[in-house]
Amino acid sequence: MQYWLMKSEPDVFGIDDLAAAQDQTDHWDGVRNYQARNMMRDQMRRGDQVFFYHSNTRTPGIVGIAEVVREGYPDHTAFDPEDPHYDPKSDPEKPRWFMVDLRFVRKLERTISLTELKERPEISDMPLVRKGNRLSVMPVTPEQWQFILSLE
Repeated sequence: MQYWLMKSEPDVFGIDDLAAAQDQTDHWDGVRNYQARNMMRDQMRRGDQVFFYHSNTRTPGIVGIAEVVREGYPDHTAFDPEDPHYDPKSDPEKPRWFMVDLRFVRKLERTISLTELKERPEISDMPLVRKGNRLSVMPVTPEQWQFILSLE
């Protein structure tokens, strides 16, 4: 099993939206970064655990846990001209963008803020806390996962 962190703006799609989805499961669409796409397409597997992170909010941070329940498949939003994630260069025969399906596991007892995470030397090598990292999908080591859970 692998561990991940995935960022979303709560006013677009937050942890409560995932919890309210049918079967508490939904697709993670709209990723338009090749490095993040490659992780979803090539590395994420069923059963992998995901920290759900709220970004672009008053207190950005980790708010919950989800699980990958469907491995990478073409992101249909890239083909829909009415969708904000439309990409006219993406071809259904040779899809450029991929997504995974996530299932809600639980909300954390509290938000573990980015500020708090940056203050912890135990996870100073985590991509999330490194300067300049803006990826919406990133790996988390088992040690980082356990440490972050211990902060809850």
